[in-house]
Amino acid sequence: MTLWVDADACPAPIKELIIRAARRLRISAVFVANKYISVPESGYVSSIRIATDPEAVDVYITQNARKGDLVVTQDIPLASTLVPEGVIVMSIRGELFTESNIGERLSIRNFMHDLREAGGITPGPAAFGSKDRQRFADTLDRVLTRLLRAGTT
Repeated sequence: MTLWVDADACPAPIKELIIRAARRLRISAVFVANKYISVPESGYVSSIRIATDPEAVDVYITQNARKGDLVVTQDIPLASTLVPEGVIVMSIRGELFTESNIGERLSIRNFMHDLREAGGITPGPAAFGSKDRQRFADTLDRVLTRLLRAGTT
């Protein structure tokens, strides 16, 4: 099992939680970004810098993530391509994207995108806070425990 991180907009507290989990559980965590991402030297944590094309990170993760891997991303279209392939996907706020909710999440995202394109003003996401960090930590722990028990590492 590999833990893939769409790292371009990954908050530092989430990055730290992922690094600690990878080291503690001895699983591979790969941070993929369009820019340099500093990660500590470790046999379990690495970073990959991809071309600056806005879709390059998504393409890389889509091509490399496998069934049973975990991907952390805020990108709902990316999540919608991974979930049907058996990849476990969660947001930086600890929300799991599943077969039962990804269609709705994508529809809402597309509606809001179309609204903004038409000149509408929409609220941005709420500020990332300590409750989001805790929810992410809880979900990450739950998912990794389940994967390790299932023997997918």
